[in-house]
Amino acid sequence: MDLLRHKKMAAGRGFLDDQFLIAMPGMKDDRFTRSVIYICAHSDEGAMGLIINQTQQMLFPDLLVQLGIMNEQEAIRLPAHARDFVVRNGGPVDRSRGFVLHSGDYRVESSLNVSDDICLTATVDILRAISTGRGPRHALMALGYAGWGAGQLESEIAENGWLTCPATPELLFDADIEHKYDRILASIGIDLAHLSAAAGHA
Repeated sequence: MDLLRHKKMAAGRGFLDDQFLIAMPGMKDDRFTRSVIYICAHSDEGAMGLIINQTQQMLFPDLLVQLGIMNEQEAIRLPAHARDFVVRNGGPVDRSRGFVLHSGDYRVESSLNVSDDICLTATVDILRAISTGRGPRHALMALGYAGWGAGQLESEIAENGWLTCPATPELLFDADIEHKYDRILASIGIDLAHLSAAAGHA
């Protein structure tokens, strides 16, 4: 993806990098209803992020078999941490492509630094590492991503489609996916009951 390649070569970060994007109640696109997106790359050319609170039906062991990383017998014998690793729906774009957001204690040449503490890796090496217990301390995996063209995300934010707030590793990686939307809103002092779909408009 061009935006990620550009980010890897460029110095500095976009102002939305390492931010949570929280869908407002009036979100018109059903694919993003009550979604929380972690922004991985943002620049004048556009933005790319991963939805972190929608899960896939596919299980991690099934994915490893499908990718030819291991056979079904090996997948059955996976340790619990790998067997229970949740695969998420990262967004509507390129759903056959996998991305792993993870803590900075694991890096390979293809890893992209999103922040000082968070990296993004999109190669199968990290899946092998996770399956054998040699992966990062914290990780989440998603298939597909959310993408915006130049100026598109800024316009959607200006039109009150999204709220933004700084991301924390705790809220990014914790296992409570079902309540993540409400908990991230609560972390910035917002009660959903008081959040108008037209907030900011007089």
